[in-house]
Amino acid sequence: MIQGHGDDAYRYPDIRSDFSSNICAHDSHHALMAHLATRPEFLDHYPEPEAWSLEAMIAEREDIDPACVIVTSGATEAIYLVAQSFRFSPMIPAPTFSEYADACRMFKNESDKKMMWLCNPNNPTGEVYDQLYIDRMMAEHELLVLDQSYETYTDAPVMGARWGCRTPYSVQIHSFTKMYGVPGLRLGYITSHQQLTEQIRRHLRPWSVSAWAIEAGKFLLQHDEFLCRPDLAEAQRLRQLLIESGVEVLPTRTNFMLCRLPHGTAAELKEYLALEHHILIRDASNFQGLTPQYFRIAAQTTAENDALVAAIRKKMTNDK
Repeated sequence: MIQGHGDDAYRYPDIRSDFSSNICAHDSHHALMAHLATRPEFLDHYPEPEAWSLEAMIAEREDIDPACVIVTSGATEAIYLVAQSFRFSPMIPAPTFSEYADACRMFKNESDKKMMWLCNPNNPTGEVYDQLYIDRMMAEHELLVLDQSYETYTDAPVMGARWGCRTPYSVQIHSFTKMYGVPGLRLGYITSHQQLTEQIRRHLRPWSVSAWAIEAGKFLLQHDEFLCRPDLAEAQRLRQLLIESGVEVLPTRTNFMLCRLPHGTAAELKEYLALEHHILIRDASNFQGLTPQYFRIAAQTTAENDALVAAIRKKMTNDK
């Protein structure tokens, strides 16, 4: 894992607005916490060795065979399982999530066969690949891995699990972390053709998903009102304000966006915002292919977004 993923507020004394993580802003989890509090028996019993009951619920929701679903301890475990199961030569466009390359290095993926990794929507850019491009990548590679962790963070169409399970040439990764804004649970899942899930299951560790996470997943699947649906109009307003302030901001179809400073570094801006304004951003300079001027933010409330823009404008003015 590279150093410098988002949400490192623990490094600073008093962060009040966190733009560094792509999670939906200010969702309430009181109902989920209240539900889990009614199940204390999970503390003194082992969970299912594999989360079969949650896999069945996901399969019913997606109208697919339960054999096509594998629940994992977060999307990150899913990434490492796929890399371990199919040791093909990785094709990874940059910039994108670092764990694809890290997982492939860990399992020394070397083969004449090629495996394309696509984050869709892509982190950190917010770009969404259309189905024509996805179909072309599937045709050009022995396996296409689609990380759809941010699939509910866009109004652009993304490939459904039912369609993805029909072909033995693609694996889809999904994230409860992002869909419901619960990163502390560590809960994700894979959907794919049974021919591929059978191979992945050979590498599953028993009890990798806690009983609390399984129960939380079941609860959340029954409450669509808890799905993260970012305010994309507010995100576009924030993007426009930053552009008007002199910051280059790439087009995005999500609530998060990749920005480039005209001068100075993202590291300097991050320290200034954290210490002077109690605002946290993501220094994106350690994404492959990006320079020290790049940072990533995820839109928050209107008031917080305005405060971020004002702080950045002040810093840029002082640096001139």
